[in-house]
Amino acid sequence: MSTTVELPAGIRVATVDDAADILRLVRELAIYEREPDAVTNTQDLVERWLFGDDAVASALVAELDGRVVGVAVWYRSYSTWTGVPGLYLEDLFVEPEHRGHGFGKAFLVALARIALDRGYQRFEWVVLDWNTPAIEFYDALGGRPMEQWKTYRVEGDRLAALGAVR
Repeated sequence: MSTTVELPAGIRVATVDDAADILRLVRELAIYEREPDAVTNTQDLVERWLFGDDAVASALVAELDGRVVGVAVWYRSYSTWTGVPGLYLEDLFVEPEHRGHGFGKAFLVALARIALDRGYQRFEWVVLDWNTPAIEFYDALGGRPMEQWKTYRVEGDRLAALGAVR
């Protein structure tokens, strides 16, 4: 993904060379979210789906002194109600020792700029209900929960069972 928008200091568009760091940070996020064994992703899959010919997502990274210390993975969504695309933030993670230095806010500012530049009308994400620091951070930046909506997911054996219904 290339972008013509001005990104905040310390934030840049990820490249395939960042795949190992992206995977490392996704694994750290899983630990933080109390799901340390849930990540089955691999570097090859990151390279394929974020940087390959049929990429389905994009990423920004936070870099400090030449080292990747944060990641934001996002993809384009679509609203049938507005008829206009939106931006969906899948993951945002900054290493704990680098929090409080503005990287989280810089990621959200960068993604808002990308959405506005492309004419998108929405920028959405989910947050775990117990993650009070993140909720307070998002609230302070103008984010609002969609109280009436509940996220549903079907995966694994349940996905296979649903797909097998005749």
